[in-house]
Amino acid sequence: MSYKTIVVHVDRSRHAPQRLRIAAELALRDNAHLTGVAMTGISRYLLEGDAVNQHEPVLVTHLDYLRKEAEQALAQFEETVRSMGVLSWEKRLVDDEPAGGLSLEARYADLVVMSQTDSGESLPGIMSDFPEYVVMNAGRPVLLVPYAGEFPHVGRKVLLAWDGSMEAGRAINGAMPMLRQAQEVKVVVFNAERQVNVHGEQPGADLALYLARHGVKVDVLQETTEQDSGNALLSLAADANADLLVMGCYVHSRFREVLLGGATRTVLESMTLPVLMSH
Repeated sequence: MSYKTIVVHVDRSRHAPQRLRIAAELALRDNAHLTGVAMTGISRYLLEGDAVNQHEPVLVTHLDYLRKEAEQALAQFEETVRSMGVLSWEKRLVDDEPAGGLSLEARYADLVVMSQTDSGESLPGIMSDFPEYVVMNAGRPVLLVPYAGEFPHVGRKVLLAWDGSMEAGRAINGAMPMLRQAQEVKVVVFNAERQVNVHGEQPGADLALYLARHGVKVDVLQETTEQDSGNALLSLAADANADLLVMGCYVHSRFREVLLGGATRTVLESMTLPVLMSH
């Protein structure tokens, strides 16, 4: 099992170079096709019945600016993949807003690579909930790169968060190509004694056996903590020198104000290492 198609979000962010490098390295590792996607956000200005306003000079100038920004971002993507020797790649300019456009492009890929939201950087069309929207709507695993820090390696030492849920299972399956090539994989089960009906008498044993059949050798950690699980995961990842955290993305309500579970929210806001999420 390997990634055959990887999609990476392309924009003019100061965090784009590291994101592009990581995506290119993953493509090289699996000999995958890499698609760089830049969204202009122009679709929001092209509403049906609004054709007159589309020809106003100020609006025309703004639309030209948005398209040029996306084109320059794609030029950076092309320079990166050529310099790194990626053999199979393409660039796409999409006249859609970032969240919806990237989510749609993700349907034709095995993995999406994007960045954590940086509240200190303002970019056209990028909302604060951009990553979580894509994770929730892409239908594919999403690799999120933190906006702070340098990550020369991703996937050598992996920490898997396991709670027996459908979301965690999907995330682990989505990470399988990296797990099979990792040097070290640890599975952590928090407070298993409180979830016997989920984990059985030997928490993590069934998952370890499943992964072993895929050629992935794991160490199972049973941890007891009174911390919230998000902070406990990040703390354990630091202690284990992990360079990738794999976890499910959880939803506790359909209402926007409380859309994400506590662990998901904590990790999205405070991640200190790349995180692969799936819903």
